[in-house]
Amino acid sequence: MDEQLNPNDAELELLNLSYNRFYDIYEEIFEDSLWGKDSYYRFSKVRDGFSIYTELLNYEPIKWVIEEMKKRRPPMESEISSELFKFIRNLLSHFPFFNNWEEVWISKLLCNWFKEGQSIDRFLRKYSGRSEVKYRFWEPSKKKRLI
Repeated sequence: MDEQLNPNDAELELLNLSYNRFYDIYEEIFEDSLWGKDSYYRFSKVRDGFSIYTELLNYEPIKWVIEEMKKRRPPMESEISSELFKFIRNLLSHFPFFNNWEEVWISKLLCNWFKEGQSIDRFLRKYSGRSEVKYRFWEPSKKKRLI
């Protein structure tokens, strides 16, 4: 077990690069000055954050945390922290047609253009018809919701 907790050289390199970049993006997103920037710039920052976060979900100890979230956190929190973020990353990676969040959409026809049952389609099928989940980002320093 202890060996599994110590990252190997490749994992260490990925973790260092990923965490540094992710937290740079995270800090920038919470800066008020971000909202004065171009919508494509803002969109790109968040898209990059989703990509980095999703890559980190492949690291085994993070998978353990997600599994614990399923047991200990409110309903759907682990799914938001893993499956939803993967869905968003896949949508933006496989269909890079959008310049801002207001343009983002998906259809059954589009997500299955090549083959049914791929990751985007599986996510939509799994959660289709379920009740809405409300989720907020809280800015402690400002004592307000981000979205």
